[in-house]
Amino acid sequence: MKLIEGFDSNYRYILVAARRARQLQSGAPPVVTTNSRKPCRIAQDEIRAGKVKWEIPETRSAAEQASEVLDKAFGEA
Repeated sequence: MKLIEGFDSNYRYILVAARRARQLQSGAPPVVTTNSRKPCRIAQDEIRAGKVKWEIPETRSAAEQASEVLDKAFGEA
């Protein structure tokens, strides 16, 4: 299966489209003109038009998170 341009995986594309579709269902206005009335399809059209911005959050290991919590608890940071 071909990757959608701008995405590192098809899974991430689905996550972004689903989140945007939920926003549309909650009343957010579409940012592109489309003939579709379905939130999932509108979200896909918005992504293809480059109107939906997303970023990959920085991930830290469990050890790094635990170290940070301990440093804060003992006042070392």
